[in-house]
Amino acid sequence: MTLWDGELPFYPQSRRAAGFSVPLLIVIVVFLSLAASFLLILPGIRGHSRWFWLVRVLLSLFIGTEIVAVNFSAEWSVGSVNTNTSYKAFSAARVGAYVGLHVGLEGVNITLTGTPVQQLNETIDYNEQFTWRLGEDYAEEYREALERGLPDPVLYLAEKFTPSSPCGLYRQYRMAGHYASAMLWVAFCLWLLSNVLLSMPVPLYGGLALLATGAFALFSVLAFVSISSAPLCPLHLGSSALTSHYGAAFWVTLATGVLCLLLGGAVVGLHYARPRALRTFLDRSDKNCGNQARGDSPLNLNHPLYKQFGVSESTISTKL
Repeated sequence: MTLWDGELPFYPQSRRAAGFSVPLLIVIVVFLSLAASFLLILPGIRGHSRWFWLVRVLLSLFIGTEIVAVNFSAEWSVGSVNTNTSYKAFSAARVGAYVGLHVGLEGVNITLTGTPVQQLNETIDYNEQFTWRLGEDYAEEYREALERGLPDPVLYLAEKFTPSSPCGLYRQYRMAGHYASAMLWVAFCLWLLSNVLLSMPVPLYGGLALLATGAFALFSVLAFVSISSAPLCPLHLGSSALTSHYGAAFWVTLATGVLCLLLGGAVVGLHYARPRALRTFLDRSDKNCGNQARGDSPLNLNHPLYKQFGVSESTISTKL
């Protein structure tokens, strides 16, 4: 290794701008495609049922998309700070930069953007992901970051989340992410079950499945809150302190859980109080089919050959 201007050189690396993770982008594209496909066939549905189906399908797709997408989101706990901090190891040079910390269920994302971006004859624009999900070794990823020579602010924050750090962030957030993710996948399975049951003549069980979906979504939020609420060590970058708070994924999951509870409670309540209104909303207002199922509708048999034998407008009625 040779010195460059009296300092240790950086290893060649590709810089990435912050953005969506690939799994999250795939989930959003898939569900948007499903929504677009439904909107294309929506004009073929006649009458007021068209609007009932529109509300049902879009609400259901929103719930399913949210439950799956937040598993891959890094917006459960977020923090950011604008600071003046050291940039390179073994150097007294300091840079003005925006530092962002994004913690998800599967790892932590750290962004570093210079203000301005061009400083010290370099482009300061980093977005680094460190994961702790099953099959990944966070400590190994941190060692690789050290070998690559990432900037000091990125390494400082990443080091706080290592298993050997006295802060204990790794244990807290890893356990929070593990249990929250498990609850969300259970909620997703119950969401699928609720769609199947609401498409069958058993709306009561579909409403109960929605209630269970909302309950497990809220359990995931409680799991993340209870495990990650322990006192954390302070994060100082230069003269500024970085503090974190619950992000968009956390609040959207909370809102989705409450929405599922409201929808499930409405279905169960209408099943007992206004079953006809519930059948109308679920597009099950075919009175003839309902009456035949109860054996109350007459079956009329009119045959045109009766007129050839002098019997006009003969009607045979029976009960099924």
